Amino acid sequence: MASPAHKIRFGNLSVTIWRNSSEKGVWYSVNPGRSYKKGDDTWRETDSFGYDDILSVSKLLDQAHSWIAKQMQADAKSRKAREEANSGDE
Repeated sequence: MASPAHKIRFGNLSVTIWRNSSEKGVWYSVNPGRSYKKGDDTWRETDSFGYDDILSVSKLLDQAHSWIAKQMQADAKSRKAREEANSGDE
């Protein structure tokens, strides 16, 4: 399984950012999650949030949005540099 491109945490809340690619290009997706301990002290993950989690999750998503925007700019710059290097080979 592929590793996440980035993960942002705040307490038991997190947003995992995944880099995806296809013939159409690269895009990013996010999965918000909340960690909790089951009765037997086993850590579990859920995508269900309580009232007290909502604002914190929204702030994590805002941070994820900013990280993805910067990464997309870096991806575009890198792609442009590759294209310019390849055009010099012709």
